[in-house]
Amino acid sequence: MLEKIEEDIVQWANSQGFPANTLMQDIVKSYGEPTGAVPLKKAAAKSNIHLWLYEVVQSTELRQAAFITTILKKEPEFKYNIAEIFAKHGENAAREYKGVMPRTPEELYIVLNDFVLEGMPDQRVNDILSGSDNVIIWRTTKCLHKPFWDEVEGDIQHFYDLREAWVKAFVETLTPEFTYERRPNGDYKIVRK
Repeated sequence: MLEKIEEDIVQWANSQGFPANTLMQDIVKSYGEPTGAVPLKKAAAKSNIHLWLYEVVQSTELRQAAFITTILKKEPEFKYNIAEIFAKHGENAAREYKGVMPRTPEELYIVLNDFVLEGMPDQRVNDILSGSDNVIIWRTTKCLHKPFWDEVEGDIQHFYDLREAWVKAFVETLTPEFTYERRPNGDYKIVRK
């Protein structure tokens, strides 16, 4: 998912006269090549799949953080357009979803977490605060993404703003009877309209 978003940002930024191909080549030298959607079966054949997965996540997160940070330091006004690219990908993921359609906010939260990278289940990154047939509210208890953004001297808020664009578009395209919001206190909510 993130690699396709990278490709679309490169294409869009190039169309704006920004040297995105050159920038991405430099970033790939520093943080590694995209995996090219390696099938999990092929990855499972590796001797240490956990190490491989960790390395893929680390490379992907660093590449995205470095790429977006560099673009926004030079062209801060591009953030709106980059957020639109994230939203478009959220909409596409919702349209392509083939699983059981969620009927409650909790079911939708579970589906969402099949798409959004928030660590391993044993890391307990999200804490559900309340839930019912009409609403689910959760809080992120620790940020696993900040170290990557710090390493490239980026602003983690860009990550959260761009991911919010993706999540909102995904939730509201997949199930139009629900809405998603980041609350002022930093909690997240999916609510039936």
